[in-house]
Amino acid sequence: MKVLVTGFSGQLGYDVVKEGNSRGLEMYGTSSRILDITNKQSVSQYITELKPNVIIHCAAFTAVDKAEDDKDSCYDVNVNGTKYLAEAAKLIGAKFVYISTDYVFDGQGNEPFTENDIPKPVGYYGFTKYEGEKIVQSLLENWFIVRISWVFGVNGNNFIKTMLRLSETMEELKIVGDQFGSPTYTFDLSRLLLDMIQTDSYGIYHASNEEFCTWAEFAQEIFKLANKNVKVNSITTEEYPTRAVRPKNSRMSKQKLIDNGFFTLPTWKDALGRYLAELTQEVN
Repeated sequence: MKVLVTGFSGQLGYDVVKEGNSRGLEMYGTSSRILDITNKQSVSQYITELKPNVIIHCAAFTAVDKAEDDKDSCYDVNVNGTKYLAEAAKLIGAKFVYISTDYVFDGQGNEPFTENDIPKPVGYYGFTKYEGEKIVQSLLENWFIVRISWVFGVNGNNFIKTMLRLSETMEELKIVGDQFGSPTYTFDLSRLLLDMIQTDSYGIYHASNEEFCTWAEFAQEIFKLANKNVKVNSITTEEYPTRAVRPKNSRMSKQKLIDNGFFTLPTWKDALGRYLAELTQEVN
């Protein structure tokens, strides 16, 4: 099986290619340096020549605050780029996996969002990712849409690395404690995605590590497992204003995974422990 992965320079794309290689699949990872997904002609030529069986589209404009001010770039990558890739996938009959986000929802309420809930994005990043979802569904038949949240992996920056860096100089931190969600370890997610593409169980899925927490609880567990003596003071979203609105409820139901015979990911605490061990190995 020949698999093309966009966003190879990011956290998820890197781990998907790594996991695919370990399974003996023919993996091709692209970054913006290799393939500009906002150039329709380049995308069409690259994909029709490569002829992958599957395209896993991880590349995205994910700077949610910057998206509010640079809407053209965000739209070009998340909407136009997705459209050009989907059109090329249709030409060669490739399966298509679109990585989406909890930001397609409005973040209201306390219940987990289901795969059938109608998205209502409140920020521009979420708007563009939902537009991408609609394009994939309208152009293709053999598609997976996988919504993820709070991503962390070895390749790239994330909340965990930020907390570890701050712990070197800070004894006390203010962390938001009224936004709930599930961290997602790219190592675990990549295994699920590569299992998915071996099937025809198409549709919308939610995939994050099991159980929920706040950012403050996440930070406390990071410091605990990393043996860092940092006090975490929980604050409200309103006390930490950002350019883009952050969803207070990013809980997502993973029932569709269960219904279709896929495994759910381990708990986020389990994933965090393994991730910290992996980071230690990377350093050594």
